[in-house]
Amino acid sequence: MNKPFLKTLFGGMPVRQFLAEYWQKKPLLVRNALPGFTGLLSRDELIALAGSENSESRFVSQAGGRWTIEHGPFSRERLRRAKKPWTTLVQGLNLLLPEADRLMREFSFIPYARLDDLMVSYANDGGGVGPHFDNYDVFLLQGIGKRRWRIGNQKDQRLIDGLPLRILKDFRPVHDWVLEPGDLLYLPPEWAHDGIAIGECMTYSVGFRAAPAQELAEQFLMFLAERVELAGRYSDPDLARQSHPAEIGAAMIEQVGRMLDGIRWNDHVVKEFLGRTLSEPKAQVFFERPTRPLSAARFATAGKRGLRLDARTQMLFCGRLFFINGEAAHVPAADRTSFRRLADDRRIDDLAGIGAEGQALLHDWYRCGFLAPT
Repeated sequence: MNKPFLKTLFGGMPVRQFLAEYWQKKPLLVRNALPGFTGLLSRDELIALAGSENSESRFVSQAGGRWTIEHGPFSRERLRRAKKPWTTLVQGLNLLLPEADRLMREFSFIPYARLDDLMVSYANDGGGVGPHFDNYDVFLLQGIGKRRWRIGNQKDQRLIDGLPLRILKDFRPVHDWVLEPGDLLYLPPEWAHDGIAIGECMTYSVGFRAAPAQELAEQFLMFLAERVELAGRYSDPDLARQSHPAEIGAAMIEQVGRMLDGIRWNDHVVKEFLGRTLSEPKAQVFFERPTRPLSAARFATAGKRGLRLDARTQMLFCGRLFFINGEAAHVPAADRTSFRRLADDRRIDDLAGIGAEGQALLHDWYRCGFLAPT
């Protein structure tokens, strides 16, 4: 963790105080949170990324008061011909740019299990995506230019019908701020906000996922379906004739209810579910295996200079359990401290102290493209 960064991030406020007073409670505006920050890439570089097959990009236009949204990739000519004002957004910049991944990891005072991605948006004068609300926390860091943010804590979340974007029908802001390069705005979930570019500007958004209970339940039931084992079979040796053959009888309901009562889970099952689910890469993420992988011996030699997780890799742990990119991994007890450091810091300086079994596991991850020597 970069201590100088944290000293300015909240205007000198300790992280502990931010979490206690602001996180998921109320917004926070910090002027000059990152002194000298003007962004991680130029407008032309962002437009080039929006035209790449490897990026997830969107184009939002409100020309003539008519809202439209398109999904990339986009050609430079397409954006040059677009009527103003418009906005281009590139999701998952942390997967495309090492500097973006480093910036996102500066927010590691929030668990990685909650961290989603870093998005960047470019807008010309008057551009934006309209007043809306998100169901997750977000940090908005201003790069080049200025953006006016109006925010509100309204309960009315009705949307305008017939639009391709989720735009609030009756937006009522309570704060009106203009952010300049290096300024930071934190917004808790469901705070309505509307960002409008003043001239050309770029904004970097660090978002945090918060799955709905229904989604978690559905995923958990699918997870259980692969693991549940119930003995026995439905039987009715004492069957009596029913008055209505089409009726589902009380005895059947009672017996099936008893069978389903055999479905059980405990904290260990929940840990494994969360570890696998929260470390699962997004659908568009693919890993590249090394074309000429190092042998185990040469990998161990190269690893003396250190190892670094690939930006696309999500590694989590819970006690003795370790998870990487949706899979559980058995880590020898003697190596768990080193593997926890790898998960926390996204790198380790060398393989010293890691046993043969642990090194073999790291070599396997290297061959999968999950990590590489520094």
